[in-house]
Amino acid sequence: MSNQRQKVWLPLLILFSINTMNFYDRGIIAAVTEPIRKEWQLSDTAMGALGTAFIILYAIIGVPLGRLSDKAARVRILSICTAIWSVMTAASGIAWNYGSLAAARLGVGIGEAGCSPAANSLLGDLFPARRRARAISIFMLGLPVGTLLNFMLSGRIAQSYGWRAAFYVACLPGLVIAVLALLIREPERGAAETYKTPTAMPVESPYRRVLGIPTLWWIIISGALHNFNMYALNSFVPAFLMRHHGTNLARAGLVTSLVLGASGIPGLLIGGWLADHLGKDRKNGRLMLGALAMLLAAPFMYLSLGVGKGAVTNFALLMGAGMVLMFFYYATVYAVVQDVVEPQLRGTAMALYFFAMYLLGGALGPVGTGKLSDSLAGMAAASSGVGVVNEYYKAVGLHSAMYIIPMLMLLLCVVLFAASRTVAEDMRRLHKRMTNPVVAD
Repeated sequence: MSNQRQKVWLPLLILFSINTMNFYDRGIIAAVTEPIRKEWQLSDTAMGALGTAFIILYAIIGVPLGRLSDKAARVRILSICTAIWSVMTAASGIAWNYGSLAAARLGVGIGEAGCSPAANSLLGDLFPARRRARAISIFMLGLPVGTLLNFMLSGRIAQSYGWRAAFYVACLPGLVIAVLALLIREPERGAAETYKTPTAMPVESPYRRVLGIPTLWWIIISGALHNFNMYALNSFVPAFLMRHHGTNLARAGLVTSLVLGASGIPGLLIGGWLADHLGKDRKNGRLMLGALAMLLAAPFMYLSLGVGKGAVTNFALLMGAGMVLMFFYYATVYAVVQDVVEPQLRGTAMALYFFAMYLLGGALGPVGTGKLSDSLAGMAAASSGVGVVNEYYKAVGLHSAMYIIPMLMLLLCVVLFAASRTVAEDMRRLHKRMTNPVVAD
C-alpha cells in the first residue's frame, strides 16, 4: 500500500473503530431491556423513554458540536467525545434506580453527539467524490458491527454475570480508541475536491445557507423516517423475540446481532459500491438506489413479522434480507449530503440533519413503539375480558405495534424519490458557488 493510500485508509480504520464503539455502547440498553424492565417493574413506555431522552439530548448537543467541527480540530473533538461516552457507559452499570440510569445514558448521549458530524466532515476531506460513498459505507460499518458485537456479547454477559456487567466491559476499548483517534492528521478542508476551494467563503448565515438546499430538506425528512424504524427495531427486536417467539435472553441477543448487525455488513458494502457506480452516470443515481432499496425492503419486513411463533429462523432470514436493503440508506444518503454542501459547512449540515433525524425519528421510535405496544396490549386484554395486562398480552401488543415499520418504509421510498428530483440542480449550484463564490445563486 502506497504512503498516500495509508494516509487516508489508516484514519478510515480508526474512524470505523470509533463508530463501532459508538453503536456498541448505544445499543447495550436494548440488549438488556428485559432484565432491567423486570427488576424495576417498568413498562415498555418507560423503557422506550430511556432511548427517547438519550436521543433528544444527542440531537440538541449535536448542533453546537457540529458547528464546532467546522471551526476547530475535528480529531480532538472525536477523541474527547469518545472518552466521555465510554466513561458514562460504565457509569450506567452503577445505576441504582430508573432515574440514575437515565442520567448515565444522557451522559453517553452528550459524548456520542460529537462523533458523526466531525467524522463525516473528515471523510469529505479525505476522499474524493468518486470514492466517497464507499468510504462512508466503511465508516458506517461501525453501525452493524457495533450492533452485532453488542447483541452477541451483551446478552451473554448479562445472562452470566448480570445486566450491569454488560455496561462495564465496554469502557476500556472505548478509552483505547479515544487515544488512537489522536493519530489522525487533520486534513485541510476541501482538500479532496476537484475544484479549488476558496480559503474564505462568504457565508451570511451557515444555518440559512445549509437549509436553503432543497435536497437537504428531503434528506432530513428521510432521516426522521429511517431513524424511527431503526431505533424501534434496535429497542424492541430482542424483547419481541423473547415474548413472541419464546427465546431466552442469550438467544434473543444472538439472533438480533445477526438480523440487525451482520445484515448491515453486505448492505453497506454493496450499497456503497452501487452508489458510487450509479453516481458516475447519473447525478441522482444514489438517491434512486436508496428509494428502490426501501421499496424492496418493506415486504421483507412485513413478512418477517407474520411468521408463526417459534419460527425464529424464518423470521431471521426475512428480516435480515430487509435489513440488508435498509442499510443501503447510509451509503446513498450520507454521500449525497457531501455532494450538495460545501466543505466548510459539512459539519453544520450533518449536525442539522442529525438533529431532525434523531429528534423527529430516533426519539419517537422507541417511545412511540413502546406506547403503541402498551396501548394495543391493553386493548387485546380488554377485548378478551381480562382485567390485567399479563405477559401474554404484552407479547400481542408488541407484535402488533411493530407493523408500523414496513408502513413507514414505503413512505420513506417516496421521500427519497422526491429528493432525487432536486439533487442535480443543487449539485450544479454548489459547483457554481465554489468556483465563483462572489456570484450569488
